[in-house]
Amino acid sequence: MKPETQGKIKYGIWGLICGAVLTMIIGFAWGGWSTLGTSNEMADEAVVASQAAICVARFMKEPDHESLLKELGETSTWKRDDFIKKGGWDKMPGQEKANYGVADACASGLMELLSDK
Repeated sequence: MKPETQGKIKYGIWGLICGAVLTMIIGFAWGGWSTLGTSNEMADEAVVASQAAICVARFMKEPDHESLLKELGETSTWKRDDFIKKGGWDKMPGQEKANYGVADACASGLMELLSDK
Protein backbone atom coordinates (compact mmCIF):
# COMPACT_ATOMS: atom_id res chain seq x y z
CA MET A 1 0.00 0.00 0.00
CA LYS A 2 1.28 3.45 -0.86
CA PRO A 3 2.22 5.73 2.02
CA GLU A 4 -0.29 8.35 0.79
CA THR A 5 -3.15 5.83 0.90
CA GLN A 6 -2.07 4.57 4.30
CA GLY A 7 -2.08 8.15 5.65
CA LYS A 8 -5.52 8.83 4.18
CA ILE A 9 -6.94 5.70 5.81
CA LYS A 10 -5.29 6.51 9.14
CA TYR A 11 -6.59 10.09 9.25
CA GLY A 12 -9.97 9.03 7.89
CA ILE A 13 -10.46 6.54 10.73
CA TRP A 14 -9.32 9.12 13.30
CA GLY A 15 -11.74 11.62 11.77
CA LEU A 16 -14.62 9.14 12.12
CA ILE A 17 -13.73 8.40 15.76
CA CYS A 18 -13.38 12.09 16.69
CA GLY A 19 -16.57 12.96 14.81
CA ALA A 20 -18.50 10.26 16.65
CA VAL A 21 -17.17 11.37 20.04
CA LEU A 22 -17.90 15.02 19.28
CA THR A 23 -21.42 14.14 18.12
CA MET A 24 -22.08 12.25 21.37
CA ILE A 25 -20.74 15.10 23.51
CA ILE A 26 -22.93 17.65 21.74
CA GLY A 27 -25.95 15.34 21.76
CA PHE A 28 -25.82 14.55 25.48
CA ALA A 29 -24.81 18.05 26.59
CA TRP A 30 -27.05 20.22 24.45
CA GLY A 31 -29.13 17.94 22.25
CA GLY A 32 -31.38 16.56 24.97
CA TRP A 33 -30.21 12.98 24.61
CA SER A 34 -30.37 10.80 27.70
CA THR A 35 -29.43 7.30 28.73
CA LEU A 36 -31.96 4.61 29.55
CA GLY A 37 -31.20 4.94 33.27
CA THR A 38 -31.84 8.69 33.24
CA SER A 39 -35.06 8.22 31.29
CA ASN A 40 -36.28 5.61 33.77
CA GLU A 41 -35.49 7.92 36.71
CA MET A 42 -37.40 10.76 35.07
CA ALA A 43 -40.38 8.48 34.43
CA ASP A 44 -40.36 7.26 38.04
CA GLU A 45 -40.25 10.85 39.33
CA ALA A 46 -43.18 11.77 37.09
CA VAL A 47 -45.22 8.83 38.38
CA VAL A 48 -44.50 9.76 42.01
CA ALA A 49 -45.41 13.41 41.35
CA SER A 50 -48.71 12.52 39.69
CA GLN A 51 -49.62 10.01 42.40
CA ALA A 52 -48.70 12.54 45.10
CA ALA A 53 -51.10 15.03 43.51
CA ILE A 54 -53.85 12.39 43.56
CA CYS A 55 -52.97 11.66 47.20
CA VAL A 56 -53.34 15.33 48.12
CA ALA A 57 -56.69 15.51 46.33
CA ARG A 58 -57.94 12.39 48.10
CA PHE A 59 -56.80 13.80 51.45
CA MET A 60 -58.57 17.10 50.81
CA LYS A 61 -61.81 15.27 49.92
CA GLU A 62 -62.04 13.88 53.44
CA PRO A 63 -64.96 15.46 55.34
CA ASP A 64 -62.70 16.42 58.27
CA HIS A 65 -59.68 17.39 56.19
CA GLU A 66 -59.14 20.63 58.15
CA SER A 67 -58.57 18.77 61.42
CA LEU A 68 -56.50 16.10 59.64
CA LEU A 69 -54.34 18.80 58.06
CA LYS A 70 -53.82 20.40 61.45
CA GLU A 71 -52.94 17.01 62.94
CA LEU A 72 -50.46 16.41 60.11
CA GLY A 73 -48.87 19.79 60.82
CA GLU A 74 -48.43 18.86 64.47
CA THR A 75 -46.84 15.53 63.57
CA SER A 76 -43.03 15.45 63.54
CA THR A 77 -41.46 15.83 60.12
CA TRP A 78 -40.10 12.31 59.88
CA LYS A 79 -43.44 10.69 60.83
CA ARG A 80 -45.65 12.56 58.37
CA ASP A 81 -45.33 9.91 55.69
CA ASP A 82 -46.47 7.29 58.24
CA PHE A 83 -49.53 9.47 58.94
CA ILE A 84 -50.35 9.46 55.21
CA LYS A 85 -49.76 5.70 54.95
CA LYS A 86 -52.06 4.98 57.91
CA GLY A 87 -54.80 7.00 56.26
CA GLY A 88 -54.32 5.04 53.03
CA TRP A 89 -54.28 8.16 50.85
CA ASP A 90 -51.00 7.17 49.21
CA LYS A 91 -52.45 4.01 47.66
CA MET A 92 -53.95 4.46 44.23
CA PRO A 93 -57.27 2.78 43.47
CA GLY A 94 -56.62 -0.87 42.69
CA GLN A 95 -53.18 -0.95 44.30
CA GLU A 96 -52.38 -3.18 47.25
CA LYS A 97 -49.22 -1.29 48.07
CA ALA A 98 -48.32 2.33 47.35
CA ASN A 99 -45.29 3.27 45.27
CA TYR A 100 -42.17 4.27 47.14
CA GLY A 101 -41.97 7.99 47.88
CA VAL A 102 -45.63 8.84 47.28
CA ALA A 103 -46.47 9.30 50.98
CA ASP A 104 -43.48 11.58 51.54
CA ALA A 105 -44.26 13.68 48.45
CA CYS A 106 -47.94 13.82 49.46
CA ALA A 107 -47.04 15.00 52.97
CA SER A 108 -44.77 17.68 51.48
CA GLY A 109 -47.60 18.87 49.22
CA LEU A 110 -50.03 19.00 52.11
CA MET A 111 -47.56 20.95 54.21
CA GLU A 112 -47.32 23.51 51.43
CA LEU A 113 -51.11 23.83 51.55
CA LEU A 114 -50.93 24.28 55.30
CA SER A 115 -48.28 26.99 55.01
CA ASP A 116 -50.40 28.87 52.43
CA LYS A 117 -53.23 29.23 54.92
